[in-house]
Amino acid sequence: MARRPTSSDGTKVERRKHNRFPVAVPLEASWTGPDGKAVKADAVAKQVNERGGFLEMANYPEMGSRITLTNFLSAVTAEARVLATPYSREGVSQGIIVELVVPSDSFWGVDLHVRKSCAELHHLEESLLSQGIDLRLLGEFREAVEFLRLAGTVAQRLRERQLQGRDDEDVLSLLSADRIRRATSLCLEVITDVDAARVNSETKGVDDLYRSLKLACDRLRPLLKPKTSAV
Repeated sequence: MARRPTSSDGTKVERRKHNRFPVAVPLEASWTGPDGKAVKADAVAKQVNERGGFLEMANYPEMGSRITLTNFLSAVTAEARVLATPYSREGVSQGIIVELVVPSDSFWGVDLHVRKSCAELHHLEESLLSQGIDLRLLGEFREAVEFLRLAGTVAQRLRERQLQGRDDEDVLSLLSADRIRRATSLCLEVITDVDAARVNSETKGVDDLYRSLKLACDRLRPLLKPKTSAV
């Protein structure tokens, strides 16, 4: 059975084969201390993948300990082993590196899924660019990536506010503002398609779009600031 290589001071060296993704997932870590007493501490997952990751925390267990992690946002728990503590390995400070006993990307929640999806879309965008694909299609990919990032951020913030019993109107306002931005961008794209004769009276959904735009204009008109007359 292959053994993990060790450094000159005898500590085990991590052989990571999967990229970690930056996240910000609040956790609670619990373990049994050297005196046999139960210990709990708050932590924030900063870089993770389905096998484990780096947790930022002030109070931490000893290297080699087995700990229980609870995701504050989803209340899901997972067992993990501590592979490194501050200064036990180069590049590790103010936190610990853990390995999940049972690999799982779902434990870290929506934040990891969004980061992975964004990375995959970015790689696909680079591939399309190298193949000389239409720049308009690349624009669609960039828009999709930005929407995924925002959706992930909003979902996490809403969950945090719910757990803390705080008002979430500012988060919902952020989502509404982005809808306005995306709707404006889409309208300009539709205008371009109409001018280029890619859209006509036979295009499916034209009637519904027109009615929706008219309703939106009726609702938005009272919100427009009146122009001040020149003195």
